[in-house]
Order: sequence, then C-alpha cells, then structure tokens
Amino acid sequence: MQSILIVEDDITYGMMLKTWLSKKGFQVTTAGSVAHAQKVLKEEQVDLILSDLRLPDKDGIDLLGWLAAEELHTPFIMMTGYADIQSAVQAMKLGASDYVAKPVNPDELLKKIYEALNKPATISQTDTDMQNTAKNAVSTTSPKVPAATSKKKESQREESLTDSSGDYFEGESEAAKQLHNYIRLVAPTSMSVLINGASGTGKEYVAHRIHRLSKRADCPFLAIDCGSIPKELAASEFFGHVKGAFTGALTDKTGAFVEAHGGTIFLDEIGNLGYEVQVQLLRALQERKVRPVGSTQEISVDIRLITATNENLEQAIEKGTFREDLYHRINEFTLRMPTLKERREDILSFARFFLKQANLELDKQLIGFDAQATKVLLEYHWPGNLRQMKNVIRRATLLAQGSYITLNELNELNETTVPTPSMALYNEENEKHQILGALKQTGNNKSRAALLLGIDRKTLYNKLKLYNIDL
Repeated sequence: MQSILIVEDDITYGMMLKTWLSKKGFQVTTAGSVAHAQKVLKEEQVDLILSDLRLPDKDGIDLLGWLAAEELHTPFIMMTGYADIQSAVQAMKLGASDYVAKPVNPDELLKKIYEALNKPATISQTDTDMQNTAKNAVSTTSPKVPAATSKKKESQREESLTDSSGDYFEGESEAAKQLHNYIRLVAPTSMSVLINGASGTGKEYVAHRIHRLSKRADCPFLAIDCGSIPKELAASEFFGHVKGAFTGALTDKTGAFVEAHGGTIFLDEIGNLGYEVQVQLLRALQERKVRPVGSTQEISVDIRLITATNENLEQAIEKGTFREDLYHRINEFTLRMPTLKERREDILSFARFFLKQANLELDKQLIGFDAQATKVLLEYHWPGNLRQMKNVIRRATLLAQGSYITLNELNELNETTVPTPSMALYNEENEKHQILGALKQTGNNKSRAALLLGIDRKTLYNKLKLYNIDL
C-alpha cells in the first residue's frame, strides 16, 4: 500500500482528503505544519507529499527546499488557492512534481497522484466518493491559469449563501433586512459599490447577489482577491499581457477586465493594491479602455465594478497609500456588512443553513443541534463571522457520530478565549503591537491569534508579511 503525507493546516479539508484517499487504497498521514511534516518524513517512509502552499509556520516552498537539502526525492504536489506564476515556477524548479489550485477536482488530482507515482490511472469520469466529500470542488488549474479565473471558480464554490437555485438565507434581523433592502435598491443601477465589513461577513456573497439582481446578470461575474496577487502581477491580472512582456509571460493572457466584458468585476481587499496599479485602475474606469502589459493596443471594456475592504480607506488616503480620486470613483454607493454578533437573531438560522450544506457535501444526515450545542452557538462571540461559522459547522458535521451535533463537536468554541475590545484591529497605527500581543497571548498560534484580532488567517498572514513579523 503506497503512502501519502497531506500537509494542510485546514483540519477539515485535510480530513476530507484523507478519508477520500484512504478509500482509494492509500495509507494517509496528515501534518498541519512544515515542522510536523519534517518530523513525519524523518520517522516514516512516504511515497508522495500533497502539500498546501500557505502553512502556519513556513510554506510549501520551504518544505520543498528542506527535502532538497535532505536529499529526499519524494514526489511532491503543491496545492494552493493562491495560484500565481512566481510560486509555480519556484515550486517546479525546486522539484515539485505538479502544482494544482484548491479546491481540487477529484479526477484530476487522482490522475496527477498516479502520474507522480508512475502508477497506471484508472479513474472514472465522475468520482462519486470525492464528490460526496467535496461536492462543490472546482477544476484543477495549472500555473498558467489566471489567478482571477481561479478566484472566480473558487468564489462560485465557496459562496456561503448560494442563490443559484433560490437556496439562500438573507436573515430576519433588522441589520440583515436593511442590508438586503439596500442591495435590491442598488443592484439594478450602474453605480459602483463599495462593500465595507469585517472578514467573513459575506462581502463576496453580497457582490454576487448584486450582480444577479442587476441588468448584467447574464454576463460574467469575476472575483479577484487583491490581497493574494503579487504587486508586480496585478496589472497583468487586471488588463492582461502579451507574450514576452515580462519573465514568465510565456503566452498572451486575457485580463480580467476583458474577460468580464459586459458583466461585473468584484475586487476584494482593494486596499492592498499598489499605488501604480491604482493609477491604471482609475484610468481604465474613467476611459473604459485597457492596455495589456507590453502591448500598444487599447481594448474597450464595459464592466460594473464592485469592491470590498475590511480596512479604513479614508485613513489610507490620509497616509498617502490610497488615491482619493479612485476612492470616490469606486464609492458611488456604500454597503456596510453587519457582523454576526450584530445579527444574533439569525445565528441559529445560519447554523441550520450551514448544516444543510454540510450534510449534502459530506453525505451525512444530521438532524440539528442538541440543547448544549445550541446554547454555545448563541453565546459565542463569532469573531470570524459567517465564514468561521460555516467552517465550524462543517467540521462538526464531519465529526458527529449521532443524529445531532453536540458540545463535543464544538469544543473549539469553548477553548477559544473571548477577545477583549482592545484586541480588534481598529487602529492601523497600533496594528503591529496588537498582532504581537495576540500572538504572545496564544503562544504564537496564528489561527487563534486571528480569532482574537477579528480577522481570518489569510489576512493575518498578509499583515505578518507587511510588518516583517518573523516567527
């Protein structure tokens, strides 16, 4: 029996992959960090490594470098939701067998595993085992696929409250009713919309909803996470490039603005864009024309822009890191996303909604939550908002043994320290101090530190890099 080591800090996703690959006849071990993976590799014989790129202590590139230094030639497949040319090239140069985007397509992943192990592939057209485990997974992409396209597919899968079949929940709280009233008012217009809100409140869902209620609903919707695009590649992602425009530009590439022609572009974490790209973006919005990197030809585009941020852009304008003219261009109408604790009346309804999704995804038939679990759900502070709740319910559904989710499956909610108001990242000038304080309080546990700070892990990783905090 051949063995696979899964290096993945998302416990639920790692367990899903382990369960599925075990059914395929592999012996599977999991590790949640580079350090843990190194320990396993020193103690056990492993035939293949399936590793995430972003990990709590280091990243998959570091693990590849360590393997090379140790002269371990174990086949290595890199997984990431942060697909970009640079990391792909670096991974392949260091000896990675392949490079795929998360969430993975089961048939394609199994094929790549067999290829890396030099084993004949016998794969069905539709692998029902993995589809039941990760029903909404999207196609595996190669390093050449635009990050914008990968983000679009991922957003379609991870849209927390899907409305493709009318299966969505807006909420009954006053905050929810006001939000969705504003959505219905602004959607049919051509106004640009800025969505303000904390991480995990459903900003991308709202952007989808605006698009689907707009006159552009039959045209493309393209979502781009500005926080995950390297600054030097942002212009290429937005406007495309021609072959040879820069190192790694092996073919012509269609940019997001051209790909979304007639439809809607959603730029998440827009505050992360570099100043030069802000200038180019403003020009594209004003003139409705784009010029691919390395080209002399302009292309006319017709898009509606929706942006989102969890940062204070007005403070960024004062600091000189965000253009005021661009701010006014993207901010014709502002939507504020309420936090989950501001819509307590909706907590149990959202929990039941996410349980329904998890039952379908994981092929389970749980009925609901017992009395103690219900009490914890209502009393918990939910710093990660809807995204955190979805992940918590998904994990609990996977672990539950009976017909109901109990307190045993929600132990992470009991273990997490309730954050004090001073821990939330309200003041940008004190962010580094607050982050260091949260890390100290949690013993450098990044996941718990992110909860204390009221942000998700991805945002924390970006801020660690921004402030050069090396752990």
